[in-house]
Amino acid sequence: MSERTFSVDLMTRVEGEGRFSLTVRDGKVIDASLAIFEAPRFFEAFLQGRSTHDVCDIVARICGICPIAYQMSAARALESALGLRTTPEIEQVRRLIYCGEWIESHALHVFMLHAPDFLGYESAIEMARDHKPLVERGLRLKKWGNRLIEVIGGRPSHPVSPRVGGFSRAPSKAALLAIRDDLARGVEESIETARWAATLPMPDLSCDYVFAAITGTSDYPLEFGTHIAVSGRGEWPVEQWGDVMVERHVRHSNALQATLADGTPYLCGPQARLHHHRDKLNPVARQLADELSLPATVDNPYRSIVVRAVELTHAFAEALAIVDRYERPEQAYVEGAMRAGVGYGATEAPRGLLWHRYELSADGTVAKATIVPPTSQNQARIEADLVALGPSLIAMEHKAATVRAEQLIRSYDPCISCATHFLELEINREDVP
Repeated sequence: MSERTFSVDLMTRVEGEGRFSLTVRDGKVIDASLAIFEAPRFFEAFLQGRSTHDVCDIVARICGICPIAYQMSAARALESALGLRTTPEIEQVRRLIYCGEWIESHALHVFMLHAPDFLGYESAIEMARDHKPLVERGLRLKKWGNRLIEVIGGRPSHPVSPRVGGFSRAPSKAALLAIRDDLARGVEESIETARWAATLPMPDLSCDYVFAAITGTSDYPLEFGTHIAVSGRGEWPVEQWGDVMVERHVRHSNALQATLADGTPYLCGPQARLHHHRDKLNPVARQLADELSLPATVDNPYRSIVVRAVELTHAFAEALAIVDRYERPEQAYVEGAMRAGVGYGATEAPRGLLWHRYELSADGTVAKATIVPPTSQNQARIEADLVALGPSLIAMEHKAATVRAEQLIRSYDPCISCATHFLELEINREDVP
């Protein structure tokens, strides 16, 4: 009997702390786990009793890379609970700031976190010694995304302008035109990035994915969707996430794992969005996908770097188009009366579907909050991919096989910090006489 275990106790080039273990016995995988052991941060509990107007500022602190996703999903859910409807002008600003987040996050992942795996380096710092222009391009693209967020949100990380009903202030046309040239350059440089990514040596792996992404609008999904599309299963209103998907505790993780109700793992993120919405890409990005012969269904997780690069072009091109037609909204936000209610909201974070649910008391304070991040939804799918990868590792040298498995996990761009939360916090108190 032969048995090999491939493991990394602390993964690098991911956001947060996690480990993985893969054990293969006689050519068969007997164990595959992604352990998310970063301490839970209890944001859902922190929100209880807080004002509706505090929520967007609090949830932005869940992640320094994708704060906009948390703010937009929260705002959507709270607006649905309060019966608020924003204006088309406000919605364009929301899409624009979301483009900024996709730009900075995708650039960070493609160049700094995932490219070293393909080029054989331990880190982007080591990679810079031999590929300085490549790393400089990544930093430049990320900077332009951060600048777009800053112009709209007030600062590049944990922005302060997004709020329920819109923004505390809307950017001026002049402020956006000041960064227009950077966005135009970003379109061109992101196109070159996708062409470069498509030339990287791709490990051979094909997975049978079930893809989940928001839908319900005519645009490639970023900041809004009315339904959740699940390939081969159908579409459901965003409100029914909990009927279609379920969360459960697993012993080896501080993150809940989500699957479909029947236990099937599913994939959310760039590959899922492309599968459901390739024809809705910005024309510049769609032409690029055609040039690269990138199909709607990408079943090799390692090729996700190419999909992210195409989405990077999409985000730059969308942002440029919005800036060119932009007119400052007469009102930056809409307001309504506080009331009791339940609201739901979902957006597409760079890593995938992000779902929020809030129960509000009559005075507008939060009675209960539920936040389902994309990494916790992808965790079961990552483990399934490790199982699929396992047999091919047998013939590889041990270190190389371990790196190959780690590269697979990084292809998901997991945000482990976002994923750590529990299903329920229960505190029992007893009065002592």
